[in-house]
Amino acid sequence: MKQKLFAFFAIAALLLGMGACTTEDNPVPDTSISEKLLGKWMISELDGQPCPTNLKAVITFLSPTEAYGSLSDFYSESWNSHASAVVTIDGSKVSLTAKEDEHITHVTNVDISNITETDMWLSSDWKVYEDGKLIGGEVWDNERYERITKDYEKDIIGTWEGKVTSTEDEHTDGELHRWEYKSDGTYVYYSKVDGDWKAGTDYLSDYFVDGTLLCTRWKKTATSEEIREWWEIESIQDGKMKWKALRMPEGKSAFIATFEMTKVK
Repeated sequence: MKQKLFAFFAIAALLLGMGACTTEDNPVPDTSISEKLLGKWMISELDGQPCPTNLKAVITFLSPTEAYGSLSDFYSESWNSHASAVVTIDGSKVSLTAKEDEHITHVTNVDISNITETDMWLSSDWKVYEDGKLIGGEVWDNERYERITKDYEKDIIGTWEGKVTSTEDEHTDGELHRWEYKSDGTYVYYSKVDGDWKAGTDYLSDYFVDGTLLCTRWKKTATSEEIREWWEIESIQDGKMKWKALRMPEGKSAFIATFEMTKVK
């Protein structure tokens, strides 16, 4: 499963990862594909099971020929925010092509079996070429995407104060902290020391938001391990922000983590 996830999300990082759940019911009229695809989609299921938040990707179709997407990937160390891809549509078949560099090209051919206003099921065949020679690929046939109607990319900018509200989480200490999200894709993490807020001195502290997906990464020093974490923003309203995430730590039971924050004026 991990090998498949690596292959899938490496391509998703280039906007080419799209899964599928093939169904013979309710085939999509060919003429509706272009219109129904427009907008933002986020993966919700892998092989019929809920997708862990740390494996989610977002793709946005701008037109029948253009798309962009975002993904932070554990296995390939990809960090892609709003990366672009070329789209072609032929009936229910959709092809996405992206250049990783001057030598590597990714191509994914997707066959959409069902699409509604809120959900999309597809099968996909991903291939990777180096200077025209096939060097890898993966086939998927049991996934689902959901349409995302909110985009919190701008709403998150500013300083927020809060803490974990669930009984379990992977990286928090359970104390109150502050996060200052900047428009350049970096953030500052604050802790309270002797009654005053003290900014962290992390070597790396990046984030991006695409739709409702928040991806973060940080390193304490130049040589320390890079840590990554994904959240789904449930809401940002009236100075309040709520996060949730489905965590599936290896060797442990799955759990839902939640955070709540208040914007600092």
